[in-house]
Amino acid sequence: MFYIKSLSFYNNAMTIIVRLDRLLVERHLTLTQLAERVGISIVNLSVLKTNRGRAIRFSTLGALCRELSCQPGDLLEYVEGD
Repeated sequence: MFYIKSLSFYNNAMTIIVRLDRLLVERHLTLTQLAERVGISIVNLSVLKTNRGRAIRFSTLGALCRELSCQPGDLLEYVEGD
């Protein structure tokens, strides 16, 4: 798993774990292949994969789940901060 801390949100420390790398390996897909299938730029997917994104649209999340045959909870996990 890939754990990356995000910025605090509404003054509450939180960590969002993005598991896109793991799902890509499990599905034998590259970031380029996923980008083509979902219709999202490689740059934007890379931002999500490395947890540099500040938000994700439900349509994007839905498209990722459709192509990866997963649920949102398979991609994202919320963990209480320190």
